[in-house]
Amino acid sequence: MLNKSILAAWLVALTATIGSLFFSERMGFIPCTLCWYQRILMYPLVFLLGVAFYRNDKKIYVYALPLSIIGICVSSYHYALQKIPSLQEFSACTSGVPCSGQYINWFGFVTIPFLALLAFVMITVFMLGLWKKK
Repeated sequence: MLNKSILAAWLVALTATIGSLFFSERMGFIPCTLCWYQRILMYPLVFLLGVAFYRNDKKIYVYALPLSIIGICVSSYHYALQKIPSLQEFSACTSGVPCSGQYINWFGFVTIPFLALLAFVMITVFMLGLWKKK
């Protein structure tokens, strides 16, 4: 059961990474500053969780939780910048693509930072479950 949690978390991280690369490389969406921070937190999770699954490392949560929890914070802030206009004056993006920009807006609420937030939350839940079972 523990190995399934690691595998599920790895699949989420891999899907998020492939998705972000698809949006930037195939669709031509230029990442903003906060998008880069989210990538910096997500991309290593693919490697860490993959190795942990291969080695059946039940203590991967020690390394994965800090990245995923910080990712939740960054993604939440980024999503709030997109959806709450009054926060845009406090944006971390000072040059280049604005962090408040929305390349996609499916169903009126699903944006790229929302997808990243969802992935970070799922990884966090899997890692907390792993920690609790230990």
